[in-house]
Amino acid sequence: MKKLVSVHGRSPRHWVGDGFPVRTLFSYNDLGRVANPFLMLDYVSPTPFEPTAQPRGVGQHPHRGFETVTLVYQGELAHRDSTGQGGLIGAGDVQWMTAGAGILHEEFHSPRFTREGGVLQNVQLWVNLPASAKQAPAGYQSIVSGDIPAVPLPSGDSDRPAGLLRVVAGDFNGVQGPAHTFTPMNVWDVALAPGAHPTLEVPEGHVAMVMVLHGRVKVNGPHELRDAQVALLTRAGTAIDLEVVTGGTPEDGGQPEQARLLVLSAEPIDEPVVGYGPFVMNSRDEIVQAVEDFNSGRFGRMAEAASPQ
Repeated sequence: MKKLVSVHGRSPRHWVGDGFPVRTLFSYNDLGRVANPFLMLDYVSPTPFEPTAQPRGVGQHPHRGFETVTLVYQGELAHRDSTGQGGLIGAGDVQWMTAGAGILHEEFHSPRFTREGGVLQNVQLWVNLPASAKQAPAGYQSIVSGDIPAVPLPSGDSDRPAGLLRVVAGDFNGVQGPAHTFTPMNVWDVALAPGAHPTLEVPEGHVAMVMVLHGRVKVNGPHELRDAQVALLTRAGTAIDLEVVTGGTPEDGGQPEQARLLVLSAEPIDEPVVGYGPFVMNSRDEIVQAVEDFNSGRFGRMAEAASPQ
């Protein structure tokens, strides 16, 4: 069984643009260096937005040297980038964007969400690229909810399933996820019933992390994780034991809660991590080159935005 190394998160919220009040649970400046290829995890906990005429979000900005993975749980986003790709990312959908050699993009609340308002909840994960792929062509994978296989988790002592695991990337019990990755990894979106106690298996030697979006969960031992916390586990071992804490608390009305988790594992990339804002490379010289290339317009250009619908 993998052992718990450390727990992170519960950080204060800060705004990215005017549309994303995020908690940065870890970044490449701290945990991301030992959790490589997982560089950063931003979480927008459920946040209500009133209807408005002007879309909220973050405007055109660059990336190089890694991938961004955006999972939307509630609400709807609109994305455009300099490859000409774009579209809507709704509840249950995933956007997997490869910055590679360089990309420009923007993310806003969708026209419908802007017009109608509602609750926004999403995660954005930064995934490193190995040195051999840092200059890969920029790319975009739009993964809709219906294309993500969902696998029931057996309970063991009940006819009812312990929960449901959606395979975004990698493999779970022979079920393959739709995302293409440059190095072996698993990205699992897991919903667990109250009191569920499943054990998940990941490859020996993988970096492994468990993030709690909702609920209270014990991960490989007595330590309890709560909303907006992430646990780093040892590379040694294969088992991740999860137990949803029952009984409820005064904050949740005393009722047993379900839990929603993001479970990550990946083959480590044991290479230097040198980051500067939206660029993550292997050396300071490569960062200097990234800044120069961006300033010189070598990341391409974005087409003019269409009128909102």
